[in-house]
Amino acid sequence: MPLFQEVDLTTFAGGRVVAVAPGSVAAAVGLRPGDELLAINDETVEDVIDVQFHGAEEELELLVRREGEYLLFEAERDYDQELGLHFAHPTFDVDIRRCNNLCPFCFVLQMAPKFRRTLYIKDDDYRYSFLFGHFVTLTNLSDHDWQRIERMRLSPLYVSVHVTDTELRRQFLRNPTAPDIMEQLRWLAARHIEVHTQLVIVPGFNDGVWLERSIRELAELWPEDGGGGVLSISVVPVGLTRHHKYGMRPHTPAEAAATLAYVEALQPQFQQRFDLRFVYPTDEWYLVTGRDVPPLEAYDGQELHENGLGMVRAFLDDWDDVREEIAATADRPQPQSITLATATLFAPTLRRTAAEFAALTGCAVEVVPILNRRLGETITVAGLLMAGDVIDQLLAAGCGDLVVLPRVMFDHPDTIALDDLSPQDAANRLGRPVALADSLGDVWDALTGVSRVMYRPGVAPGDSIDLRLLDDDAGTSAAHFS
Repeated sequence: MPLFQEVDLTTFAGGRVVAVAPGSVAAAVGLRPGDELLAINDETVEDVIDVQFHGAEEELELLVRREGEYLLFEAERDYDQELGLHFAHPTFDVDIRRCNNLCPFCFVLQMAPKFRRTLYIKDDDYRYSFLFGHFVTLTNLSDHDWQRIERMRLSPLYVSVHVTDTELRRQFLRNPTAPDIMEQLRWLAARHIEVHTQLVIVPGFNDGVWLERSIRELAELWPEDGGGGVLSISVVPVGLTRHHKYGMRPHTPAEAAATLAYVEALQPQFQQRFDLRFVYPTDEWYLVTGRDVPPLEAYDGQELHENGLGMVRAFLDDWDDVREEIAATADRPQPQSITLATATLFAPTLRRTAAEFAALTGCAVEVVPILNRRLGETITVAGLLMAGDVIDQLLAAGCGDLVVLPRVMFDHPDTIALDDLSPQDAANRLGRPVALADSLGDVWDALTGVSRVMYRPGVAPGDSIDLRLLDDDAGTSAAHFS
């Protein structure tokens, strides 16, 4: 039966096209921005996963709504040719799936009042897990969702387990109907779906014997036959703002040291069993305890940087390369005074490398640790800094000729911090040029005049640089200066 007779397309959202890649299949047949893609080969599409799945065929029929009219485009696609459509949102039905848990350590439930509305949306969308590596709990999936995961082999997925015991997990998530996570993971493994897991550890709740049991049970799902199963466990310390009201607390340095020692002691055993370490402590454990972070090889190529694994080591390794580049540069720029702002957790590491940078370049470099006044001083990472806190504290401390801020602070489509201030706002209020950086290589670029993320005072915020234009050729992770 034709799709027109099965689905009321007038109520079907489809995917709104915002760009068409030159030389692509879509460009060849005449699709253009503003079109709404409704179906491929008579299959409706509800997100970019559908587009990737159905658009992989060699012969395509693309049903499009354009200015109220329905158009059918026929195309042939080479094996390595991209469809070439870019959409306003990766999901077409709704922007993102909402979470049905009430985890007491959830950042949304600890948010300060009077921020922008989107910061109070609790997302838990398996599609974002597959597409972007977001960790999800698997507590809100419908039968249709599970069928899609199986049919389309959506692998790997990233799952927040926290604790494997069902009753304790229900208490932990504050969701009395949360399914048995081990049963769900076994279902995924049986269908050759790979999973990266995380355990957010709260002292007195899911540490100790519960942590030991969770790691042991997850390890039982290691894909021995090369099929699906649990590929890794990230062990993450809980982060609590001053607005937390559920009786939890962060780890003491001694507790952090004990947890780190326990996890590291397990790694040789898994190395022997699985030929990789399998369970990985995130960088915060090392920074809190003053321990040196391990080499990148210790993460076994798992590529879990966005979950806080190996970011600091990547920063340090990048500095080794930049240091050689600076030393080999004969025509050095004029030395100037530079202020580097970062959050308190990373400040000691940055201060050590900045001293080397200063010695090589002749610049006067000062690292200013920024306290998170709005969320509380227990929040110590750069991605959660408020631009207002940064501006106020830099004005009090005094600024150099150039101010460098962590790019991750402005990791939002509109290039704004959590308090809606932009890098251009910072430059205007500080009266200094502001550069954004992920690494000391970016600071060197700012010093030599090749940085593409430099904001000079006196420019209207709406006329400044749009970071989205630079995303495609950003060479480093936005995790540095963290």
